[in-house]
Amino acid sequence: MAQCRFSLFLLAFFCFFGVLNASPGDSDPIYKTCVEQCEKTGCVGNKCFQHCNFSSDGNPIDGPWYLQEPLYMRWKQWDCRSDCRYECMLSREEERRKLGNKPTKYHGRWPLRRIYGIQEPVSVALSALNLAVQFHGWVSFFILVNYKLPFRPNKSTFYEYTGMWHLYAIFAMNTWFWSAVFHSQDVELTEKLDYSSGVALLGYSLILATIRAFNVRLEAARVMVAAPIIAFTTTHILYLNFYQFDYGKPALYAVSPKYHFMHHY
Repeated sequence: MAQCRFSLFLLAFFCFFGVLNASPGDSDPIYKTCVEQCEKTGCVGNKCFQHCNFSSDGNPIDGPWYLQEPLYMRWKQWDCRSDCRYECMLSREEERRKLGNKPTKYHGRWPLRRIYGIQEPVSVALSALNLAVQFHGWVSFFILVNYKLPFRPNKSTFYEYTGMWHLYAIFAMNTWFWSAVFHSQDVELTEKLDYSSGVALLGYSLILATIRAFNVRLEAARVMVAAPIIAFTTTHILYLNFYQFDYGKPALYAVSPKYHFMHHY
């Protein structure tokens, strides 16, 4: 009976996909035309961006390789696409406001203004808070298993899942770190790192939850549980980074409360 329930659990998971639809704002033809023109000319109305002379990966549009934009400049400045999206969003929202329309989402986010160069200060603060909570929990767990609980005769920790929870803490802290970076500097690199970290955390969380809930002790059984999830998660990360980063495709991270709250509200 237990094996049957376990099989049904895995089957239900792999049949469960969230679908993220494109936001109404970035589907607006006027907005899309504005972004396309801005990426070509580097200007939105009377406002122009000097670093639009470089492509989003830092390569000059016209010029030799040694004119590449320095890494520190790429980090401090918003890239061309991000600036174009931001200014076109503000311009389009101003037009919508004059027509009496309500604000709409662009690329999964509400049209918020940057504050001191930070795109989403509240999201950055919440991500940093989550990072601090995860770090505190990891330190507390480390102290518990190494200094408060007795050791086994073979000198291993009393709690047999210690290593897996340490690894979970690393995944979680990495995810919230890149979430804070992404919400402060929304460029292609930080966006991919944020979503990839989140997907990796979700994949490992499912492995850990399955092994812990069903008390899987045999190494061979653990490998059987982890292998398909690792394969699926890795494939999805590669798809996002090297094939198509599309919000409208089926995505594993759609089931995450973190992304549901941070990216869509």
